Amino acid sequence: MKSIAENAAEIRRRIDAAAVRAGRGRGEITLVAAAKTQDADSVRAAVAAGVDAVGENRVQEMLKKRGENAYDGVPLHFIGHLQTNKVRDVAGRVDLIQSVDSVKLAQAVNGAAEKLGIKQDVLLEVKLGDEPNKTGFHPIEIHNVLKEITRFDYICVRGLMSIPPIVESDEKALENFRVLYKLYVDITTDLYDNRLKPILSMGMSDDFELAAACGATMVRVGSALFGERKKKV
Repeated sequence: MKSIAENAAEIRRRIDAAAVRAGRGRGEITLVAAAKTQDADSVRAAVAAGVDAVGENRVQEMLKKRGENAYDGVPLHFIGHLQTNKVRDVAGRVDLIQSVDSVKLAQAVNGAAEKLGIKQDVLLEVKLGDEPNKTGFHPIEIHNVLKEITRFDYICVRGLMSIPPIVESDEKALENFRVLYKLYVDITTDLYDNRLKPILSMGMSDDFELAAACGATMVRVGSALFGERKKKV
């Protein structure tokens, strides 16, 4: 069984190779360790292995590991579904909330950030397909949603995130990633401060190379890095 350090090195090599094949440069893609159910020691090992950031899905799990200094040295992202009543536990404690999936949630994040006197970076979650358990904005909504959310004073929309539906072939996965990349390009000129690098977070353990080839600037990798997910921290 390979170590976390060995897995991280292999993932980085594969990301860079996929980027180069697509005419992109090495090092353009941020590797986020998706640390759901992993203990603090495993997270620290991933940080030591050189991941660029750590992403957490569950608020209580994040707070526990944060108290154990598991994330020291890298940015912390929240990548799971965030309920509005948990926003106060996340805003200001993470560098990026990747999963803003409704205007109501954006308003809650904005209010929490205002109380803290900060500006919270967020991504808007895009939903592709009709899976009932998935949340996010439909692609056709994004432009209107941006007009509404970018008026909030205490959040900064940095880009898009998506968890595309499970598909039966690489061709279908590529099609989904291309839809997301086109949407990302379409909104970039209207949205971003030129001083900030826009973010497109897509791709996970099973498809991060395809995502890298299709323009992802960030991938979220869990089982390929840590091994099979543990049932409980």
